[in-house]
Amino acid sequence: MVEQIESIAQRFAEVQSLNSKVIQPCYGIDILSHQAVSDVVSTIRELLFPGHFGGGNARRQAGSAEEGSSAKFTRLHGMLTQLIKSVACAGCAELPYPPPRSGQSSEQLSLAFLAQLPDIAQLLSLDVQAICKNDPAACSYSEVIFTYPGIRAMTSYRIAHQLLLLGIPMLPRMITEMAHSDTGIDIHPGATIGRGFAIDHGTGIVIGGTCIIGDNVTIYQGVTLGAKKIIADKKGALVKGTPRHPIIEDDVTIYAGATILGRITVGRGSIIGGNVWLMDNIPANSKITRKDTL
Repeated sequence: MVEQIESIAQRFAEVQSLNSKVIQPCYGIDILSHQAVSDVVSTIRELLFPGHFGGGNARRQAGSAEEGSSAKFTRLHGMLTQLIKSVACAGCAELPYPPPRSGQSSEQLSLAFLAQLPDIAQLLSLDVQAICKNDPAACSYSEVIFTYPGIRAMTSYRIAHQLLLLGIPMLPRMITEMAHSDTGIDIHPGATIGRGFAIDHGTGIVIGGTCIIGDNVTIYQGVTLGAKKIIADKKGALVKGTPRHPIIEDDVTIYAGATILGRITVGRGSIIGGNVWLMDNIPANSKITRKDTL
């Protein structure tokens, strides 16, 4: 048995040696784990939705919210700083993210993110209100915050989007993919999503990384906002970062199962019916049903 195990280990080492010429190993990032990322997101969520998350004493702290938040901000700053340091490895640097702010340390980047939390909180409040306004089954804001997968996914997206804008690699995608696993809603952190975004049900929604979505947009389960084609260069390598996903203007509603592909524009106030397949621009205030696209 010992000889067999040694033989397996030797073959494994040979394969890993070949693989390392293509996929460079990352070392020194012990803290970069799903649990560490989950802990950061949970701490942020406690701050964004006071009294809703954070254990049995969350509501008892409501009277001293400022004091409790200050302690959480301090703890969060340390946790996030460590994660940012962890992703600063050779493999992560190759990802097509915006460059980190020039000359800023992990501590400064973490602080810059914390400074965005008031704006994130305001955006999520508008998302919650939009869902309650659009869904007659929503009984209260707290019910939406506690139970709706759309708010869980949007919380992760809005956190990840701000981290991406700071040029922090890998971490934004980890956050949104964890939410994807939890909710079935796949939102790339590079997408730009406006105020009052309402997701109803949500399972199977896909929003690509170069999507631009305006204010007061509502989408239902199974909607895909994707790319029509993948562009390659003369050597066959994929061209990344080019605008390839739809632009959805303000006040648009997209019903279940609709697929909208390519860099097209869905005009303001339009309604896209269920199971529509759309690859062309449509003007403002259009109503598109499946029979219109057959």
